[in-house]
Amino acid sequence: MVSSADARPPVIFLMGPTASGKTGLAVELVQRLPLEIVSVDSALVYRGMDIGTAKPDAATLAAAPHRLIDIRDPAETYSAADFRADALREIEAIHARGHVPLLVGGTMLYFQALESGLAALPAADTAVRERLEQQAADVGWPGLHRRLAEADPETAARLHPNDAQRIQRALEVLALTGRPLSSLLTDAQAPGGLAYPCLKLVVTARDRALLHERIATRFRAMLAQGLIDEVAALKARGDLHAGLPSMRSVGYRQVWTYLEGHWDRETLEHKGIVATRQFAKRQMTWLRRSQGAEWSFIEDGDPVSWLASRCRSLTG
Repeated sequence: MVSSADARPPVIFLMGPTASGKTGLAVELVQRLPLEIVSVDSALVYRGMDIGTAKPDAATLAAAPHRLIDIRDPAETYSAADFRADALREIEAIHARGHVPLLVGGTMLYFQALESGLAALPAADTAVRERLEQQAADVGWPGLHRRLAEADPETAARLHPNDAQRIQRALEVLALTGRPLSSLLTDAQAPGGLAYPCLKLVVTARDRALLHERIATRFRAMLAQGLIDEVAALKARGDLHAGLPSMRSVGYRQVWTYLEGHWDRETLEHKGIVATRQFAKRQMTWLRRSQGAEWSFIEDGDPVSWLASRCRSLTG
């Protein structure tokens, strides 16, 4: 909640699960108010990943520019710490223009990093990661998830058994420090939270079945628009592999598996929809724990008027 007595320039978070319509709402809001969009999405940062990320098209970006889109090659990594540094720089630039930053997306770890800061954790270690990749090839990520559950049950309990990126990171931290990630996060002092008053808005579906329907419709549309060809072109580059964070993104991971001949087209569609629904479930779990957020539901009609009224309270 933002106090009317707080003279510091504000920021606005527009959060929600995948397929809830955040991008369209954000575009409408910047047409009405002095807002500028900062993308909060771990896949939209990558160039050449357009269809599977539902990246706004050129016309949309011309009307409503998005910061922090297309800033990395898919062969590169992009961490929550990278996002925090980039987002703070963009927020300052937007404030300097006399506008209000509208941070829009569904990568909840990025919102958390920006709002609360980051605990001091060891940097990535290529040798450890390669060793874990080899182990995953032998026993699968669910097997490594079971191993993590023995050493760090608290972290394992909040991760899906196929969440390769986060399972790998938790086991990497354990290997490098000898301590569970959950313990380090509890003990460490995150360096500084967000230095601005923040209005947190959530848009979602009240009925989970409606969100599931929207997810299925969107994934089928992505396939029809050429998602398989998009991933095939990325795979054909030769410098990308399935273990990269970019290729672990929901949708891309499933199409990659299909292209390797493990699934037929029908199975790909089913797996992609299920994985996206699981992703949305994890997003919703985080959102329910987010303190001070104001919620709007798509069943109640177009929420843009309500969102605009809440944003207008900060922009004057």
